[in-house]
Amino acid sequence: MPQSSRHPFLRKIDSIALFRPTDEERAGLLTLPMQMVDFDAYQDIVREGDRPRRSFALLEGIACTYKSTRAGKRQVMSYHVPGDVPDFQSIYLEVLDVSIATVSPCRIGFVQHDAARALLRAHPRLNEVFWRATLIDAAMVREWMLNTGRRDAYARMAHLFCELVTRLGAVGLAPDRTCELPMTQPELADALGITPVHVNRTIRDLKAAGLITLRSRRLTVHDWDGLMSVAEFDPTYLHLRDRDAP
Repeated sequence: MPQSSRHPFLRKIDSIALFRPTDEERAGLLTLPMQMVDFDAYQDIVREGDRPRRSFALLEGIACTYKSTRAGKRQVMSYHVPGDVPDFQSIYLEVLDVSIATVSPCRIGFVQHDAARALLRAHPRLNEVFWRATLIDAAMVREWMLNTGRRDAYARMAHLFCELVTRLGAVGLAPDRTCELPMTQPELADALGITPVHVNRTIRDLKAAGLITLRSRRLTVHDWDGLMSVAEFDPTYLHLRDRDAP
């Protein structure tokens, strides 16, 4: 694993942990045996029905968790940003009930379950961090259910943008509330439960309101308070820690 305290994996832990990891805990994370694999966009990393013996950390790029109907209709359940461990549950669940795919080119770090378990036995406090991350994932699922089920398309899109900018900002990847947004309009439609045509119209309306710019798959938020208001966005469900707070 890259020997850098600025690495997104460690920054993610710093952003959610209720305690500051010790030097020994950080060293344990940094020396975790990790197989690096580069994926192109639109590739499955794991598939529903798999019985994996390893989990992975997303080190670069954007990925998504999704499920599909037998007819091939896809519902994106969540997006993943660098530092996330999207399939941590596979350490405890024998069979995956979701698929996880790349949205953009990604660098993935695979860790064998036995190595992960050894790390958690050697550094018991890290169990709290990974379980906290798993519970936060569950909180995001609940928020997504509300977003797709009860908000209109304009608010849904605004909420998704607020969430992505906040999560990417937590790992240093959204300076000045600007970030990469590699999803196509059909992919955003799969996440928001609307048609690609409606996605196009909604993005156009957000631009016209002066809230955002989206150009060359790069999102810039111009009016953060306005976008939050439209989205009814309250970041509490992300449970991020302000490490600069006194």
